[in-house]
Amino acid sequence: MTKFQTKPKFGMNKMLVYQMMALVFVVLAFLIGYSYFKKSLHTVMKAPDFELMDQNNRKVSNKNMLGKVYVVEFFYARCPTICPVMNSNLKFVDKQVNNPDFGIISISIDPQNDTPEFLKEHAKRMGVTNPNWHFLTGDRDYIGKIANEFDIYVGDKKDQAESLNHSGMLALVDKKGNVRCRFGEDGLPILYYSGLNYEDEQGTRLKLNGKYHPDRKILIEDIKKLLEE
Repeated sequence: MTKFQTKPKFGMNKMLVYQMMALVFVVLAFLIGYSYFKKSLHTVMKAPDFELMDQNNRKVSNKNMLGKVYVVEFFYARCPTICPVMNSNLKFVDKQVNNPDFGIISISIDPQNDTPEFLKEHAKRMGVTNPNWHFLTGDRDYIGKIANEFDIYVGDKKDQAESLNHSGMLALVDKKGNVRCRFGEDGLPILYYSGLNYEDEQGTRLKLNGKYHPDRKILIEDIKKLLEE
């Protein structure tokens, strides 16, 4: 009778071990999957269509950029505040990436002054050598429409006080023409990358001459990921 009673206990202990092992496996699988999920890049949307004239008087469209990873910014060449910072940070990114399949699309929100000739001089002053860095200009209404479709703020051209205001955010586009981004610490997509400088490493306090560029570092990392896809 005693021997008969010990068998179910042994079976129950064995079953408990199996259940614990299964639970550990599920937890590990979840953690590995979550880690991979956070490291992967989120697809925000299809990048908007565009066709504008670049600094070399050539038409450049989103179709020309297929097969390349590129960053989009909205700026203007005479801007005295954040535009030089954005251009400088993108020049650093371009130098660090150093890949023929990487490009930059810098769209002027001041086309009246930013003619192709003026933008060519601007690119020359910056020391731009990447043939895939296009400084684009064209119709201001059309440019405003592109900015809206990218969901990057550009001021209303009809408002004189606002017309040259714009966001310091950058859109990252993959080889297939999709806007991509990483996941933040909160697990949500960051959507865009900042092209600005900060006075703190966490990137919470903007400063034109700040010495910290947290988004510049992660942008370079994510560009390199997309170049490998």
